[in-house]
Amino acid sequence: MPTVACPKCSSVNRVPQERLTDNPNCGRCGAALFEGRPVALTAANFDRHANAELPLLVDFWADWCGPCKVMAPQFEAAARSLEPHFRLGKLDTEVEQQIAGRYGIRGIPTMILFRAGREIARTSGAMSAAQIVQWVRAQA
Repeated sequence: MPTVACPKCSSVNRVPQERLTDNPNCGRCGAALFEGRPVALTAANFDRHANAELPLLVDFWADWCGPCKVMAPQFEAAARSLEPHFRLGKLDTEVEQQIAGRYGIRGIPTMILFRAGREIARTSGAMSAAQIVQWVRAQA
């Protein structure tokens, strides 16, 4: 039974695999666990989402980065395709420099796929929604 962090309160919820597609809600705050869009990741909630058993795809980006801006709507579209079997999140490397440093982010956009707190794959460069979905599914 995978664990999933709530996008609103970051509480960790256990959801049976077969119920992931049933629009589950957080047991603590009642918010929908899946919204069809990436979660904004911060120092306050990053570890809860990364350590959950549901795979987390993080887009490390910055506001000044042209390729990041081009990829943003593509990443959003990929979230609609990949949820609820994957959580997608965005981390602003300018605001959260400590987390970006922890993972050695040197170029952006960089995407890292996590499962239960461990990095399982990484890629850099802008991609289309279809390329993101294909890359994630190939890694999982």
